[in-house]
Amino acid sequence: MPPLSPELCNAKILVVDDEPANVTLLEKLLRQEGYLQVRSATDPRQALEQYRQERQDLVLLDMRMPHLDGLQVLGLLREIETAADGYPPVLVMTAQTDTGTHRDALQAGARDFVTKPFDAIAVLSRIRNLLEVRLMHNKLEQQKADLEKTVLARTAEIAATQLEVVRRLGRAAEYRDNETGLHIIRMSKVSAALAREVGMSARECDLVLNASPMHDIGKIGIPDAVLLKPGKLDADEWAIMKQHPTFGAEMLSGHDSDLMTMARSIALEHHEKWDGSGYPRGLAAEGISLAARITAVADVFDALTSVRPYKQAWAVDDALAEMKRIAGVHLDPNLVEIFLRILPEVLAIKEKYAEPDGMSHLHKLANTRPAFA
Repeated sequence: MPPLSPELCNAKILVVDDEPANVTLLEKLLRQEGYLQVRSATDPRQALEQYRQERQDLVLLDMRMPHLDGLQVLGLLREIETAADGYPPVLVMTAQTDTGTHRDALQAGARDFVTKPFDAIAVLSRIRNLLEVRLMHNKLEQQKADLEKTVLARTAEIAATQLEVVRRLGRAAEYRDNETGLHIIRMSKVSAALAREVGMSARECDLVLNASPMHDIGKIGIPDAVLLKPGKLDADEWAIMKQHPTFGAEMLSGHDSDLMTMARSIALEHHEKWDGSGYPRGLAAEGISLAARITAVADVFDALTSVRPYKQAWAVDDALAEMKRIAGVHLDPNLVEIFLRILPEVLAIKEKYAEPDGMSHLHKLANTRPAFA
């Protein structure tokens, strides 16, 4: 036979036989052939422990042994391998010549069998063949694992890119009527805190955190003369302003990822009202998606307590009084109660992401235009 390749030389082989003489013979034969990693055990229980500690490329297994016979060992090896790749690499070596033993061994998971006494050249040939198959199997499994890792990394990269685009689009919308864009940071973090308190899963809370910044993306389509008007909007201007949820939903359509689906729902529904008097579709109560209802609560609070081109900021106490007043009319009353419960966390977020000096004076709103249009 041709010399062993480096891979074959370093293949891990475990000899399991309760007869020390048989073990010694096989070890000598394998080492003479060039195999460098040969281990042995005369107790099958010890062999199983060795196999658990380090997977072997091939097990040379006797059938008749004390404590555990070959079939029992095969069954246990199969259980170990099932947790990995389900392929126990076993060559049965037995003095039993009946076909029933051979059949049982193969059905139990053995890859081949050799009858004792064996011909050295024949057994070495079978060992090499089985090892070549095993090593190819290992290589394919490694390639599969590498491919899965590459796919996961690429998927994570795409998700991160998509998330960054979402965030930047959200900031682009806010920069049109908020000089720092900090509103979307505060609003999204408060939305995520509300989602958590409501009982959403960690994944859903993360979606709310990253989808809610897109709530006003449709404002990109609103003319500056309307969006930045410092006074009250007339009927025609208000009709234009009320189009921004629809614009936003259209901008976010065409992709069915969970993130984009939630962002689209929030953009379209965050101005719907609990009593059905909102826009653009006049949805009511739980007909409005939970994510949109959560975003509306967070958005209203931050809009009330923030400076806008057309208004001063409300004091926190005044904003809370207004939210209580419109609970059950504009806002989901249950969510307002939950918001009040987590108010210390909300105020901590507000303080951490406060507007720069000159943008956060707390004055009561001049009643010229809705603060959360």
